[in-house]
Amino acid sequence: MVLVHGAFADSSSWNGVIERLQAQGYPVVAAANPLRGLASDSAYVRSVLDSVKGPIVLAGHSYGGAVISSAAAADPDVKALVYIAAVTPEVGENTAELVNKFPGNTLGGHLEQVPFPLPGGGEGTDLYVAHDAFGEHFAGDVPAKIAALMAATQRPAATAALEEKATHAAWKTIPSWALLATEDKAIPLAAQKFMAERAKSKTVEVKASHAVTVSRPGLVADLIMQAARATK
Repeated sequence: MVLVHGAFADSSSWNGVIERLQAQGYPVVAAANPLRGLASDSAYVRSVLDSVKGPIVLAGHSYGGAVISSAAAADPDVKALVYIAAVTPEVGENTAELVNKFPGNTLGGHLEQVPFPLPGGGEGTDLYVAHDAFGEHFAGDVPAKIAALMAATQRPAATAALEEKATHAAWKTIPSWALLATEDKAIPLAAQKFMAERAKSKTVEVKASHAVTVSRPGLVADLIMQAARATK
């Protein structure tokens, strides 16, 4: 199992899921998604995939869905893709347009911009969720104390990552599953349904916020294991 987090989170957001997968004997790697640009993030995750021996179930949360859709392209070891409240872009689409394709994205109105220096010169822009809005708009069903910790430890996403267009869509050739979070204020349920139906993903709806990997780890792990069993 290789798990890829999305924007405003880190690999620890998978901890509850990892605990359950490991208890069932599955080896797990939670990749550190750089959140710098879709092509470079995908190349990095592909290097993680290349380091794993044997068949892979690849799961992505949020923007991590865009990353796995690209990273898995033409990789014969990836047997299943699992999208957890995630974006599933077609070639030529980006995350920013997909999360705003249907009404209901309230998270976007609570993002703060912070400039950062680019390695080759110039300046990029990082996006953070405002701490006082994190619980309501990102992690509405997570205990307040945990949501506050998540807000403090969130990893920012560069605007370039969310605006860069996809050049691969591995879901066209690899079987996929999708968990749809019905209370999601970052990727509205209508958008999740649209993408899952287009990808012909096997879907399950869960009453949960965007932070479903934290609030409902058992259901997330169950879907990942279902994908593993179906492609064994």
